[in-house]
Amino acid sequence: MSLLGWNASAAPRRVLVLGGIRSGKSEVAEALVSGRDGTGRGGAATAAVRYLATAAGAHDPEMAERIARHKARRPDHWRTEELGDQPERLPALIAGADPDETLLVDDLGGWLTATFDAAGWAPSATDEPVSALVEAVRTTDARLVLVSPEVGWSVVPATPAGRAFADAAGAANRALAEVCDAVVLVVAGQPVVLKELTTATAAPRRAQQAKADVDVVGATDDTAPSGEPEVAIEPGLTLPLPDEGAASAAFARLDRLDLPGAAGLGTLARAVRFAAATQGSAPPAPMRRVRAYLLRSDHQGGLGAGEDTARVDRRVGEVQQGGGAFGSLAADAGVPVTVVPLPPAGAVESGEAMDRDAVEAALRDGWRLADRAADEGCDAVVLGACGTGADAAATAVIAAVANTEPTALLAHVMGTPDDAGRRIDDAAWMARCVALRDALRRIDHQSRVPRTLLATLGGPDLAVATGLLLGAAARRTPVLLDGPVGVAAALLARDIAGQVRYWCLLVDDGGHPAVRLAARVLDLEPVVTLGLGLGEGAAALAALPLLRSALTVSALAGDDA
Repeated sequence: MSLLGWNASAAPRRVLVLGGIRSGKSEVAEALVSGRDGTGRGGAATAAVRYLATAAGAHDPEMAERIARHKARRPDHWRTEELGDQPERLPALIAGADPDETLLVDDLGGWLTATFDAAGWAPSATDEPVSALVEAVRTTDARLVLVSPEVGWSVVPATPAGRAFADAAGAANRALAEVCDAVVLVVAGQPVVLKELTTATAAPRRAQQAKADVDVVGATDDTAPSGEPEVAIEPGLTLPLPDEGAASAAFARLDRLDLPGAAGLGTLARAVRFAAATQGSAPPAPMRRVRAYLLRSDHQGGLGAGEDTARVDRRVGEVQQGGGAFGSLAADAGVPVTVVPLPPAGAVESGEAMDRDAVEAALRDGWRLADRAADEGCDAVVLGACGTGADAAATAVIAAVANTEPTALLAHVMGTPDDAGRRIDDAAWMARCVALRDALRRIDHQSRVPRTLLATLGGPDLAVATGLLLGAAARRTPVLLDGPVGVAAALLARDIAGQVRYWCLLVDDGGHPAVRLAARVLDLEPVVTLGLGLGEGAAALAALPLLRSALTVSALAGDDA
């Protein structure tokens, strides 16, 4: 249905279709899942549609005739599942649906009636079933269209049962509208969009959870996205560019905003320009659907000096439980997190960081992670990284690409081994410098092409991050960066496809010298300069509410409105 862009990559995955009796709401819902435009003029059928029919049965000829008409409209390849007198099955069916399934529930009026019939017509009989349904809709990974009667425009029913039904339907519709990505009201066969995924009111799917929505996925295991990039990941790869016209229009529009302060959005105007270009829209919409990836690979040898794998294990465990800086900030921003554990990288001072044959697989693994975010309709991706020596390995790559002295780029943080957050003391820093010097000397006469640098210096985390940036650019999905792994991967991705850097937003350089150098090479200017040292990716999550606020303000009316 073109009205909601159901077949687009940023399409809503949960749609509530409301309407009165004979309004045409069922036809609109059927058009949504069949790829038609809502007027019945045809379109590509959506595979794997499961039709969940809620009617408890035909009690008279007229109802039987209605049910027969509904059945006759369904394509033969749709699978119908009758709930009948078992309405309690609906939440479980929705919650347990596979991500590649499309469910059509028609309609919630019949479901509420069956629920009342099963539990008695007390006013509170549907409270718990409705709560269970709302939670299932909020957390399902399937595409879902719900059809529900809009009963609020008639007179108050004259019977207690009628009033109970009207109250229950109204409460259910309000609660479901909150958790659905889009809401459509059908009047006289005409669909009117009440809520869209791209508006400021469209909350992320699990933004109301008390802790982060976290999953763990090995980049090469069966739970990773299964599709393969259809292009060769080789230097000279051509990828899309953002819309510079939209960027210019959005930036020019900022001067016309009706704001009390003369300074306007300050440096946040960069974020507005970036969002407009990557969205192709002026003004741009706030980034409401964002996914964070946390890559973990421990670097052996001198690059990991001063860091303890047990400490990294603890921090990753905190994130998996929705805690720590990364997990807590993600939860607060309503951002789901995917933790990606990767194999360790070898000691670069004496050998390669990873097998050269594994580089290709890691690049494609990263591309698939970007595909996953794009398939979810994400507005942006936050790239995070952890692991012993990850920042030092990234510094080695940055020094090699920029042909500069690596020791000047290594962050030197004083502290004792028992200091929880500041463990890079003088001895550890010198061990890292020696490892960097020896590694760069060892590869002095080797090629500086991205694959070689990933194999000799980078390791699995940088390889996956590079593939993710390439895949994100291919799918027109912006990436928020704030640390050495992200900008090092951006340098490598740029040398494969120059368009990648235009899809990267540097949120904060954290005062890290390697990040500052890479940013200058990439011509990326940080949006804010807070000097945050919360761990790679956490600064972007901390700043995300501020970026959203700037994008919301950029959509305000101007002086010439």
